[in-house]
Amino acid sequence: MASKVIIKDLTKRFGSTIAVNKLNLEIKAGEFVCFLGPSGCGKTTTLRCIAGLERQDEGDIYIDDELVNDLPPSERDIAMVFQFPVVYPATTVRDNLEFPLKQRKLSRGEIKERVNEIAKILRIEHILNRIATDLNIGEKQRVAIGRALIRRPKVLLLDEALTNLDTEMKLSMIAELKRIHEEFNQTIVYVTHDQSEALMMADKIAVMNLGVLQQYDTPEQLYSSPKNLFVAGFIGSPPMNLINVNYNKEKETIEINNISIDFSKYSDLIREKASSDTLVLGFRPEYVSIHKKCGRKDHLMGEVEIVELLEDRLSLDIRVVDQIVKAVIPSNYQVNIGDEVCIELNKFHLFDEKSGETIM
Repeated sequence: MASKVIIKDLTKRFGSTIAVNKLNLEIKAGEFVCFLGPSGCGKTTTLRCIAGLERQDEGDIYIDDELVNDLPPSERDIAMVFQFPVVYPATTVRDNLEFPLKQRKLSRGEIKERVNEIAKILRIEHILNRIATDLNIGEKQRVAIGRALIRRPKVLLLDEALTNLDTEMKLSMIAELKRIHEEFNQTIVYVTHDQSEALMMADKIAVMNLGVLQQYDTPEQLYSSPKNLFVAGFIGSPPMNLINVNYNKEKETIEINNISIDFSKYSDLIREKASSDTLVLGFRPEYVSIHKKCGRKDHLMGEVEIVELLEDRLSLDIRVVDQIVKAVIPSNYQVNIGDEVCIELNKFHLFDEKSGETIM
């Protein structure tokens, strides 16, 4: 049965390094949640604290309504799958799947039923009688996931579990994990540094950096409404364009060297939320339109330096004064290297440069 996980003020230190800093998070029963961030951000440490493999220095962890701080891993009713799949040597796939059920002294009939069920879901029926150590890495990972799931744990923890798979196998396993999540209504917590994995799989994503939770939200909200500069730059491929600008209070414009853009309609909001006149203008490459002629004051101007074909789209590198701006546009648009173009911002964000927080 799926269970919720509540983390309150979790802090974990390694010497003088704070790996996780006062983390507060609630994972609802049956949710698929990804911990996402660069190496060293605290995501794996948090996962290991939930599992009981690390003891936090401060804070509490609840599974359902039970405080599990003092419970060993074996009593938390969780299952964990690691980056490098672990299978028992000199045993068959069937033996690997049966082992946790035999430990719980289930009947032969129930063991057989559960093994057949999980083998069918993971599509490993044809290798049940093979020696597990003879399998390729993708098959071993399926066995490891199957051995974790077959127990029907309260929470399934996955630590970079798809990192070592090739692209085709990874996409296949992402689809299967989503299907497993839906069929079993299983609470899953998945650690990854790969945003594409997180965006494809998760109900919610916890974006972390330097041990601090930056934003905990749905993939859609993280993409469309980042709360700060880190999330804005980390989520999205290609990443969001981030340009340093100055706000001119008298003219109510934002200025990039000799380029001024009318921002009078947003002046009240900027005065209310900005800590200084130094701001960051952010916009995603796909949220722009390119024009050969400029007739308005709210367009950026620049010179095309690189044109790349990305299937049905064009990716442009455009030099705007001393910065490069990425634009992704329809492939039928006629543009060449050296063209002077105007960049119309169909949607944009404004950030406070000092705090990094979103203004609008």
